[in-house]
Amino acid sequence: MAEGRWRLTAHAAAALLALAALTACTPDPTPTPSPTGFASEEEAFAAAEDTTRAYVAATNAIQLADPSTFEPLFELTTGEQNAFDRKRLSEYHAAGYTMSGVTTINALEPEAWDEASASVTLLACFDVSGLEIEDNSGSSIIAPDRPPEQSLMISLVRVGADLLIDSIAGAEESNVCA
Repeated sequence: MAEGRWRLTAHAAAALLALAALTACTPDPTPTPSPTGFASEEEAFAAAEDTTRAYVAATNAIQLADPSTFEPLFELTTGEQNAFDRKRLSEYHAAGYTMSGVTTINALEPEAWDEASASVTLLACFDVSGLEIEDNSGSSIIAPDRPPEQSLMISLVRVGADLLIDSIAGAEESNVCA
């Protein structure tokens, strides 16, 4: 009887050892995307950064005389920002303004991710020192006291499969441009 118990114990120990060995070698499961479509906070911030960089590139490609160049920018926005951009660019086009130079991104920092509402907020520092907008007489419409860098808070929301910019607001109290 003792030999039977020993065999049962030996088999149980071997089975447990095999199970432990198998589970120790199994890779961690791949993170499952959340309802927002992001598997992690890092993935959400990376998508927000990609959208923001595309928005700046689309802004830099705008030719105010050609409204078809506005469309790539509109495709990256929704809500408040989309309405603002449409109104502003329509006014600039109608007034015959020209835009030259570019905006560059000096910094992008994660600020907040709300998985439940599928929203991401970034702090950004945009260098606008090279951007000029002139009226049809060639006079700048840019305020002479405009700082060369702008601290901004960019809010993005999930719309379908896309992460779109919902609002861009000043964030002077942040130190993102410091």
